[in-house]
Amino acid sequence: MTAQQLKASILQLAIQGRLVPQNPADEPASVLLTRIKAEKDAHVKAGKLKKDKHESVIIRREDGHYLEKKDGKTTDITDEIPFDIPESWEWVRLSSICIIIVDCPHSTPHYLVEDTGYWGIDTNCIEKSGLISHFRYVDKETYNQRIARLKPQKGDIVFSREGTIGLTCILPDGNICLGQRVMLFRLSSLMSLGYVKNVLSGKEFIKRLLQENRGTGAKHVNVSEITEALIPLPPLEEQARIVAKIEELLPHIAEYGRAETELSKLNAELPEQLKKSILQWAIQGRLVPQDPTDEPAPELLKRIKAEKAALIKSGKLKKEKPLPPISEDEIPFDIPDSWQWVRLGSIISLISGQDFPPSGYNDRQDGIPYITGASNMDNGKLIVNRWTKMPSSIAQQGDLLITCKGTVGEMVIMNIPQAHVARQIMAIRSIREIQSKFIEIVLRAEMNSITGQKNGLIPGISREVLLQLLFPLPPLAEQERIVNKLKVLISTIHFC
Repeated sequence: MTAQQLKASILQLAIQGRLVPQNPADEPASVLLTRIKAEKDAHVKAGKLKKDKHESVIIRREDGHYLEKKDGKTTDITDEIPFDIPESWEWVRLSSICIIIVDCPHSTPHYLVEDTGYWGIDTNCIEKSGLISHFRYVDKETYNQRIARLKPQKGDIVFSREGTIGLTCILPDGNICLGQRVMLFRLSSLMSLGYVKNVLSGKEFIKRLLQENRGTGAKHVNVSEITEALIPLPPLEEQARIVAKIEELLPHIAEYGRAETELSKLNAELPEQLKKSILQWAIQGRLVPQDPTDEPAPELLKRIKAEKAALIKSGKLKKEKPLPPISEDEIPFDIPDSWQWVRLGSIISLISGQDFPPSGYNDRQDGIPYITGASNMDNGKLIVNRWTKMPSSIAQQGDLLITCKGTVGEMVIMNIPQAHVARQIMAIRSIREIQSKFIEIVLRAEMNSITGQKNGLIPGISREVLLQLLFPLPPLAEQERIVNKLKVLISTIHFC
């Protein structure tokens, strides 16, 4: 249950009479209704209020049926009653407990930027919590025009009738005019403002209000509709207990909401954090146990160097400038004795890409695939949508492709025989007995360091960044164990 759901549940319990205990000594709601009617009659007699031509009286019979007397008729409204309430409560129409229900003028006032001393309130001013975030500023003429029908008072309830329906607040001051898309309720002085505010802002009340009128897709509520809304009315003393209990619980709900937010954030970040940790363990030799029977990395490195020298001698590989030696100060962490620190350039060949003009490629599958950038990579899969008949920078099956400009660090292992790569791509080809997948693991683990060296108008990394990257080289057999173990762990994280 989310914090919002918890709050909605508490409000629902409150209006069903299940949040606080009933007290037999409380004056029943039926007597409260009689006193409210007497108050309204006194206002009518004094000329302060017009007599309600559609006065409603709802009677609960002993058999559980509800009858409503209104407009000289008696109607069975049992089907309208949404839930049972305690014996000391009554169901009433909202108009029965209000002195005034009035709509805002149906025009948008001209709001000003500077504080004029004349304030307005509309839907945008009310937060979901029921607090007023700000007021609008209007000039004196606009203010007087909008209060001509009714001047709001401190303690009036403002209710949003369009857009986000049901935003509800209590006015802290009377020098405020109604903006647009809101209506105002002035309760009987015998009613609890806090109780009615909680009823009106309740999720179930809003849902019922919309369903009873024209469906949950309604964009606004009319005054005539909300005056007919059914309200569960507790004794006045119980109203006070309900409000006190809700105010007691709200800080706990807020704390629950903060914990929920932190948990959601943790759940969202945890898989990525786990993957980063696992990658670090992998490249530090802590993911799988070492096997003393494995051929150590220095022996593997000798064979790699011999293979690379042979390729250069035969002209199959260009000779690169010598890589700088590795100093002790550069070593970022300890690795097992059977491993060895090397420069990535000493165990790979690196193919830089070359761009073609539009005339140099096609979408007709004519030639070999042309890989241009990150758009050709999707979660480790290669997407081919262009081809070229004049390839020059050719990547081969098993090569590791990495984006080096714009979006830096997207990677995929070639699963097709050949492809031409554009300038946004470099192809990493391992030299003898180095797993491309293990190279990818190291690069992913060190990606922050790699991307931190981006430069240029279109941020990118140079060949030297990759060639000079420090690389922890394990024995070949351990590379295979690391790759297999990581595959299982990452799939488990994705599954969770």
